[in-house]
Amino acid sequence: MATGPRGKAATLALRRRLLSNSCRLFFPEDPIKIVRGQGQYMYDEQGAEYIDCINNVAHVGHCHPLVVQAAHEQNQVLNTNSRYLHDNIVDYAQRLSETLPEKLCVFYFLNSGKERVVFANTWCGTMALALPDILRHLPQTFPRRPVLPHPICPGKWQHRLRLCSRSEANDLALRLARQYTGHWDVVVLDHAYHGHLSSLIDISPYKFRDLDGQKEWVHVAPLPDTYRGPYREDHPNPAVAYASEVKRVVGSAQEKGRKIAAFFAESLPSVGGQIIPPAGYFPEVAGHIRRAGGVFVADEIQVGFGRVGKHFWAFQLQGEDFVPDIVTMGKSIGNGHPVACVATTQAVARAFEATGVEYFNTFGGSPVSCAVGLAVLDVLEKEQLQAHAASVGSFLMELLGQQKAKHPILGDIR
Repeated sequence: MATGPRGKAATLALRRRLLSNSCRLFFPEDPIKIVRGQGQYMYDEQGAEYIDCINNVAHVGHCHPLVVQAAHEQNQVLNTNSRYLHDNIVDYAQRLSETLPEKLCVFYFLNSGKERVVFANTWCGTMALALPDILRHLPQTFPRRPVLPHPICPGKWQHRLRLCSRSEANDLALRLARQYTGHWDVVVLDHAYHGHLSSLIDISPYKFRDLDGQKEWVHVAPLPDTYRGPYREDHPNPAVAYASEVKRVVGSAQEKGRKIAAFFAESLPSVGGQIIPPAGYFPEVAGHIRRAGGVFVADEIQVGFGRVGKHFWAFQLQGEDFVPDIVTMGKSIGNGHPVACVATTQAVARAFEATGVEYFNTFGGSPVSCAVGLAVLDVLEKEQLQAHAASVGSFLMELLGQQKAKHPILGDIR
C-alpha cells in the first residue's frame, strides 16, 4: 500500500522491477504518470492537463459523477456474485434489450477480460500539417489544451488509439456458436483481433501470424476494404463481391470436410484500419454462413453504445433488417469498470443450456457492475451523447474532407 506521493522516477523503477516487460507503457521513452481524470481530461503528477484522445474506455468521460455515484452507492449496500437474486442484473438486461433487435433477448454478463492497444488512423507527417487548418475552424471558445502525443511517432498527432477489453465475451460467443451448431470451424476477416485468450488468438490473424500460425479450423476471408482491397469504391457492388469471397472460403473449407460454426467480425474492423464495410455486406455474409450451418457473431466491443452516431450499434449500419445471431459487448459498457456482455437468441441459449453445465462468472453481473452499466446508459440518454457523436463526427468529417481536397497524400477519411 502506498505511503504517500511517489515521484515518477521511483514509480517507473518499481514498475520495471515488479512487472513484466511485456506489460508495456504508452510513451516508453518518457512515460506520462497520470494520477487523475475528469471528463475528457487527464492530469499528471505535476498537475499538467491533457486532452485524452487515446482512450476509448471512458465512454461518458473520466469519473463521470453519475457513474461514480452509482458504483459508490451500490458498493455501500452489496456487491456479490450473480447466483443471488437481485434487481440490478434483470433491470440492466431489460435496458440493454431495448436497444437491440427483439430476437437478441438472452444475456450473459461477464467480467471484462482483456486489455491491449492498437494504433489506427494515426495523424503523422502531412496530417500534422493539416491540423492547424482544422483547428482554425473550431469556435474560439473551444479549449486548446495539450494533447497526448503519438506514442510511436513522438511529437506528432494521433487520431485514435484503442484500449480494449473483450476476451471473455468473445470466448463465450465461440462456445455458444460451437454448441449450437455442433461445428468447430470459424471464418474471420484478415487482420482481425478478437482477444488474448488462446482460443481467440487462434481466430485473430493480427496475432496468430506472429505466434503459432493459422490453425486448420480457422479460415481467413479478405477484409472488406473498399479503399485498399481488391474491390474498391468504383466496383459496381463491392458488398456482394466481398461476401462472395467469404462464400469461396466456406466452400474451400467444406471441400476439406470442415464444418463452419461461426463467422466473427467487428462491426467496424478496427485493427485492420477502421474499415467501414460496404452496406449490405453483413446480410450477404450471414446468408452464406447460415447456409453452411454457422452463426454470425458481431463484435461490438469497440464500436457499440452509440459511438457511430447514426445508430446505437454499429451492425445496424448494415440495414434495419440485419440481425446477428450473437453480439458481444465490452469496454465502453462500464466506462472503465470491468464488465462485458454477450447477447444472443433463445435458440442459441437453449442449445447451450442443453449441455447441463452451468455457466458462471464470479464477477460478471454483480450488483455493482450492473449499477455502473445502468448509469452509463442513463448518461448516454440524458446527455444525448449518441446525437452528439453524430453531430461532432459530421463536423470533423466535413473539415477533414476539406483537408483531403487540399492534400493529395490523404487518401481516405473515416
